[in-house]
Amino acid sequence: MAKVHPNVLPSSVERAAAAAAAGPPAAGGEEEEATSLTVWRKSLLFNCRGYTVFDARGDLAYRVDSYDAEAEVVLMDPAGRAAFTVRRKRLSLSGERWLIYAGEETWRPVYAVKRGGGGKSMARVTPCAVGAAAAAGAAGAGSVASYEVEGSYARRRCVVYDAERRAVAEVQPKEAVGTDVFRLVVQPGVDVSLAMAVVVALDQLFGRPSLLRSWSYSP
Repeated sequence: MAKVHPNVLPSSVERAAAAAAAGPPAAGGEEEEATSLTVWRKSLLFNCRGYTVFDARGDLAYRVDSYDAEAEVVLMDPAGRAAFTVRRKRLSLSGERWLIYAGEETWRPVYAVKRGGGGKSMARVTPCAVGAAAAAGAAGAGSVASYEVEGSYARRRCVVYDAERRAVAEVQPKEAVGTDVFRLVVQPGVDVSLAMAVVVALDQLFGRPSLLRSWSYSP
């Protein structure tokens, strides 16, 4: 079985921050490559449920550690800083829906993830008006994109498409390690943390059992 534990080296998130601080590469440099993460549906902490995510070099990139059964999952960087919070929306008339919030706030969602969407779509990721507008303003962008997810999360084979039908992220199985360890590949220019937050939401919708449903929480 392939190694599924972190190295004592800077994480991909920390390296990306350092690269951003250093500025863009010189003209003629190599084209940016896709980011490949290994997702392990297991916490590194004893008696705790969650996820542990490693980059292509085996360094810790993200983690989720939680001891309670609330309908909420916080995606953290290696230092424990919240990147996104994924929370179930209660009493939704349009079916089960999970909301994605920036950082630790839980009152102004940026995205909503729900089943279906028509055609081959297994899930739809749509911007929430107030939170998305704030996120776009903070990023200096005009709008926040919506996405469609096609394939099978249960088999760890699904693709996230943007509005122009470009594949921006993909969940792939890892050979001979079962469904609790899989790969997430994120294309250049896509927020890797957001892609990971979408995977967390998909796990709540389609995982068997999901991170939270394996506990005592009842909707």
